[in-house]
Amino acid sequence: MPAQSFENLVVWQKAHQYVLCIYRITKGFPKDELFALVNQMRRASASITANIAEGFVREGQKDKLHFYNISQGSLEETKNFIILSKDLGYMSKENKTQLLAQACEVGRLLNAYRQGLMKYY
Repeated sequence: MPAQSFENLVVWQKAHQYVLCIYRITKGFPKDELFALVNQMRRASASITANIAEGFVREGQKDKLHFYNISQGSLEETKNFIILSKDLGYMSKENKTQLLAQACEVGRLLNAYRQGLMKYY
């Protein structure tokens, strides 16, 4: 049975958990990064789930895949910010490892979802 809402998609659920972790971890960043790195990380991570949600309601394979591709780009952007945050000393090695593992899982799910769409249409 097809999902009735984007919230029923496992890829969205896992990505949502990832976004929540990004928000939780960035709360501990220096205050002078609030409008720089923190803002960029949060916006990029929120873009992952927002584009999954928007793609869900789009008609046609090409339109749907466009939004899932944007989602993948935002996921990669967050991975870059995670590495940068660790290198700047804002994030522990454990948090970096946890977030990158979550990002890999979301990436695998997103790729599988995209592959499924290409077969469906």
